[in-house]
Amino acid sequence: MSDRTTPSLPLRQLLLAVGEPLLQPVAGGLDVPVRGVGIFDDDAGGFPGELVLLVGARGRNAVRSVRAAARAGAAAAVVKHDGPLDELRAAAEEGGIALLTVGSRMRWDQLQTLLREVLEAASLTADSTSDSGDLFSLAQTVAVLTAGSVTIEDAGHRVLAYSRSDDEIDELRRLSILGWEGPEQYLALLREWGVYQRLRSSEEVVRVDERPELGIRRRLAVGIRAGTQHLGTIWVQEGAQPFAERAESALLGAARLAAVQLLRRRSPSVRPREDLVEGLLDGRISADLVAGQLGLDPSAPVTVLAFTAREVERDRSEHELHQLELSNVVSVHATSYRRGALVGTVGSRVYAVLPEAGPSLSTVAGHIVGALARAGMRAQAGIGSAVPALGDVVRSRAEADRVLDAMARTGRDVATISDLRAEILLDETLSLLAANPELRDPAVSALVAHDAEHGTELVTSLLAYLDALGDVRAAATVLHIHPNTLRHRLRRATEVGGLHLDDPRERLAWHLQLLLTAR
Repeated sequence: MSDRTTPSLPLRQLLLAVGEPLLQPVAGGLDVPVRGVGIFDDDAGGFPGELVLLVGARGRNAVRSVRAAARAGAAAAVVKHDGPLDELRAAAEEGGIALLTVGSRMRWDQLQTLLREVLEAASLTADSTSDSGDLFSLAQTVAVLTAGSVTIEDAGHRVLAYSRSDDEIDELRRLSILGWEGPEQYLALLREWGVYQRLRSSEEVVRVDERPELGIRRRLAVGIRAGTQHLGTIWVQEGAQPFAERAESALLGAARLAAVQLLRRRSPSVRPREDLVEGLLDGRISADLVAGQLGLDPSAPVTVLAFTAREVERDRSEHELHQLELSNVVSVHATSYRRGALVGTVGSRVYAVLPEAGPSLSTVAGHIVGALARAGMRAQAGIGSAVPALGDVVRSRAEADRVLDAMARTGRDVATISDLRAEILLDETLSLLAANPELRDPAVSALVAHDAEHGTELVTSLLAYLDALGDVRAAATVLHIHPNTLRHRLRRATEVGGLHLDDPRERLAWHLQLLLTAR
């Protein structure tokens, strides 16, 4: 019975990926490709290109099993054997099969599971042309956020993507990029230091100290995981400058994003994640469908954060590049804050849907805006209200959009709807007036026309007076004129427009309409 996995992984890389020295090579080359792992059974048929576990084989029976595995087409065999290895080695060499031994205390089922996970993880990433661009983009984003040089590897230590770097790189990074896989001697050292065991067993960010005598600079590393399965590793080499303050948080978020990208190949028929998120934000795709395909709890409360660049580039290619950078930075930080975060782009805005978000959202948004600023992009973030379930996400998104719209006239980088509720109410009211000209007083248009014809400043003066709540001296100070000059302009404005300043409702109506003219 076997687990067939394609494409193959060289036996050498498989042994290194396992981490601890569980398997000891006895015979045969280590460059033989392995395409699967299984339990050897004489009655099971062929095992072409597979690594087979010779369960229960001892003594002379082990020699016969090695020969039978070779005849069945196996690439390698594993046996538990404490005695002399001469006969076993000779049988393996005669059959042209690699032979490995494993300690008697190792359980066969555990070894099979470990080997199968490495092979399955490699199969997810090998020949992945559709996701390589996304991974290179992610690597570059992580490099900016961590102030280091980034390499993304699969579970077999094959390099999938790396960041551009103007900084000095060490020998380990240079050899990894040139060979598209980690150099064996360095990987063996990392295994000896227990680095791989920590990366495979948890989501923690691992620090690797500098080793000047080996030409290795300080590093951060995090495992790319899907549940208990180890899919690969993201490495960050420190350059001339120390790591950024929140480098570890950015690295954790990047690992979660990389896991999603590597797992896409498992279900090519499933709608792309970006389409699902965009449809959710637009209300075109049901929350239950999105939750079902992405493994989310549809009943959990969510909050939407909206991000946009302050300046829009005229060059289309440059604009699209900045949009991608904006999306990547938001994705890394949002995912590090909440594993179930969703990030999507609609138009020129990037949205993060955060489940079960707390009161620290302004801080999270501030970190993201700050990271974008360090990457050379000025941005703003609007935060909607929390809604009780994923199905209500459109409402939170609409509020986040309103906040961004209102922020365009403020100097804020981050704001919640409660911060700008008055601005938003005013903006909505002015939009209503703009869309319904029949609601406006023709006298306002007459006052505007009078200024244009005679070169007067009645509209500006009246608006300053209303903004100052009728305080003539305060309004005159803003206008840099004498109070008596302002009083004269106000009398003239009431004559031209027929305004009654003693009527509070009329003052409010005129104030709104004058604000509309000043937009």
